[in-house]
Amino acid sequence: MGRTVFIISGGTINDPEFLRHKIVEAQNPVIICADGAARYLRVLDILPAFIIGDMDSIDTDTLEYFYRKGSTILRHPGEKDETDTELALEYAIKLRPRDIYIFGALGGRIDHTLANISLLIMGDKAGVRTIIIDETCELFIVSRSIIIEGQTGQTVSLLPLSSEVTGITLEGFEYPLSDAVMECGKPYGISNKMMSEKGMISIQSGYLLVIRNFAI
Repeated sequence: MGRTVFIISGGTINDPEFLRHKIVEAQNPVIICADGAARYLRVLDILPAFIIGDMDSIDTDTLEYFYRKGSTILRHPGEKDETDTELALEYAIKLRPRDIYIFGALGGRIDHTLANISLLIMGDKAGVRTIIIDETCELFIVSRSIIIEGQTGQTVSLLPLSSEVTGITLEGFEYPLSDAVMECGKPYGISNKMMSEKGMISIQSGYLLVIRNFAI
């Protein structure tokens, strides 16, 4: 597997310096902007490798600026079924990365936020570790088992992204589970806590959304 890919989506980025720090920390990730999200990188003076979308939310000056700087522009028709973030994720998966981090996927319009969260299933199906992240939390999917790493006392919430998630087992959390079931409409997995720096989550079927909040 290859390098890390960062996707910058058009939602809310409250702390651009958090994004800058993560780009430096990842040591030269491939950066893909979904359309108008390129505005965040222009402020940071960071060059994306690709800008993808129908170009309806990026201003002409910013688009020409990055084109002159060497970014590849991948323009799609305005009448399309995919969101720009979905197009960016599809392209990222084709690069065969080690992992994908999506920034700017939360906040703003709730329909776009929910659509972005659902895209985590696409990454999981492709076998690529895919994480939505901002300065407050990270979100990812469990479809088999995972060791989650964090800090003691951090809040971890679990929600089903399929109609039913079965065989849920949690170890290393304040409220452990064994062979449990979660269904849409009964959100009892909210606000669990990590009891150490590592915890184990496994399921038998379905897609389980994990939200790890960074604050303690």
